[in-house]
Amino acid sequence: MSELSPEVVKFLSEGTRTGKLGYLASDGRPLVAPIWFLVEDGELVFNTGADTAKGKALARDPRVVLCVDLETPPFGFVQVQGIAVTSEDPAELIDTATRLGARYMGAERAEEFGKRNGVPGELVVRIRPTKVISGLDVTA
Repeated sequence: MSELSPEVVKFLSEGTRTGKLGYLASDGRPLVAPIWFLVEDGELVFNTGADTAKGKALARDPRVVLCVDLETPPFGFVQVQGIAVTSEDPAELIDTATRLGARYMGAERAEEFGKRNGVPGELVVRIRPTKVISGLDVTA
């Protein structure tokens, strides 16, 4: 499957689960970093700095994987393999950073995080899925 099903979108959108983003370092080593993310129009969206390890890696090789899991019963996970597409559009940066702030820090702090993270030098990253693997209730 290469699209996010309604069940997968629901799983990914619940609460404040973080994603674990897998990408490749310049020397080919696999790396993983936790991220805040949103589900939007069949894609996963997050912000990162253009000069961070993630930002530089995505510029070199846009292939990524994101894993999100539920660490309590019934246990579950979603793995999204895909291609990262980046944008530096100022309006999109502020919008995404504000919505990420709302999801993870609450509506009362959304604007604060939008102003802090929606600035020049940041990227909006959209993961376009190429393969989706899920086990939404692994105890069943």
